[in-house]
Amino acid sequence: MSKLFSKYGATSGAKAAPAEGQPKSDPDAPPSDIDNGSLYQVRQAKRQIGVTSAVFLIFNRMIGTGIFATPSAIFSLSGSVGLSLFIWVAGMLIAAAGMAVYLEFGTAIPRNGGEKNYLEFVYSKPKFLATGLYTGYVILLGWAGSNSVVFGEYILHAANVEVTRWNQRGVGLACITAAFLIHGLALKWGLRLQNLLGVIKLLIILLIVVSGWAALGGALKIEKPNNFDNAFAGTTGSAYGVVTALYNVIWSYIGYSNANYALSETKNPVRTLKLAAPLALGSVAILYMFVNIAYFAAVPADEIISSKRLVAASLFRNVFGPKAERALSVFVALSAFGNVLSVIFSQGRLVQELGREGILPWSRLWASNRPFNAPLAGLFEHWLVSVIIMLAPPPGDAYNFILNVISYPLAVVNVFVAAGLAWLYLHKEQYNWNPPIKATLPVTIFFFLSNVYLVIAPFVPPSDGNSVYETLPYYLHCVVGFGIIAAGGVYWLIWAVVLPKIGNYTLHREVVVDDIDGWERHVFRKVPN
Repeated sequence: MSKLFSKYGATSGAKAAPAEGQPKSDPDAPPSDIDNGSLYQVRQAKRQIGVTSAVFLIFNRMIGTGIFATPSAIFSLSGSVGLSLFIWVAGMLIAAAGMAVYLEFGTAIPRNGGEKNYLEFVYSKPKFLATGLYTGYVILLGWAGSNSVVFGEYILHAANVEVTRWNQRGVGLACITAAFLIHGLALKWGLRLQNLLGVIKLLIILLIVVSGWAALGGALKIEKPNNFDNAFAGTTGSAYGVVTALYNVIWSYIGYSNANYALSETKNPVRTLKLAAPLALGSVAILYMFVNIAYFAAVPADEIISSKRLVAASLFRNVFGPKAERALSVFVALSAFGNVLSVIFSQGRLVQELGREGILPWSRLWASNRPFNAPLAGLFEHWLVSVIIMLAPPPGDAYNFILNVISYPLAVVNVFVAAGLAWLYLHKEQYNWNPPIKATLPVTIFFFLSNVYLVIAPFVPPSDGNSVYETLPYYLHCVVGFGIIAAGGVYWLIWAVVLPKIGNYTLHREVVVDDIDGWERHVFRKVPN
């Protein structure tokens, strides 16, 4: 049996019942009318994420294959070593501003769901529209697919096997399926494995950094590249090239908000987030800069461009020889696997939260943690979409399009997240907004403007040779990205507006606590008018 405790609840679990919409002081505490010791203990027992696990949730999400696979494209698009490094610094500043914004929201509303809760809290009218729009973004994008494919590429490279479309994606399918089963069937072991892979990943990064220092000292098996001489020679200055390169950098930093998606499962969530997010992002930012310096120290410019996603392998070949190159490929593949574990962990919980909101069909299925104390159904949904994205498109433009259409909508979402926080700063008394951590209004505006730029700039026509596609329109992923978000709006229009008018009923949302799971979810009652 489930216990009903709040009839006609607020539009988000992040909001309290009062009309002014202020958040609860502890949104995860059991409501007073069901505050029995046994249920509270059940819910506290579900909190298995401490500071270490939260750090590695963020660390693993950020360091997947981006730092190994994207520097070649960033260098090619920027045209010079100097501009390439400046773009990495710009991406770091945007990520730091984003972390501050998500820290403020996360410590104010410490619940599973991340930006879903923040958008609902600010954009409460029309009812459920924010959730509907966000639903299309979550359900239709398979974030874990891209790094699964890169996992396959590096494994095959290590085995000295020719990479083809299907053997690469076959190994990628095994990667994402293993991640799904581990997190779906054995949550504690999944977190432990993530932490272990995070440590391995850190060691790989440090080895690359030290190799770069050795290369700067002349310890190379090739002639010294001298890429830092006249570092800005060849700078393109193309707006399209710069913004595309910046997207690649931001893609490498995606994950600073990863712990926000599991705060209901985090021990002392406010304190944990305050410690974990800055520690993880600060470490990654420093390491990223050192790794880029290492690449330019050990790999000639033309080889960086031609190596594409295997630039890290080129570094090890030039410093240590071919055997070390294949060994590194194994470790980079493990890094990709750690990222896939982290991505599917968080995205599965977003699907679960949409189920708990009562938005999805068969919401009880998506909301449940049965039978293994993990959101198995939500994990499966993300696995399925990722597999389709991974296997369906052919190589070339179609696959690059899929990767771009995954990353673009995040900038759209962040525009509204940042604008929402700015709105709260200007209406503090109305919302009684006083979170433990403040991003500050200037940082919030900087994050807002950065994402506005990222949303608009891809529509600027590229100069010759800078388009991310060979035959497709350069703006296609932007249009489709808006379409995916709009699809959620169409779903909301049908479900929350059209059908109630046709059926002459009103949707009332009620909050339910499951005796076994110990978590809140929502159900909608169709109340006749």
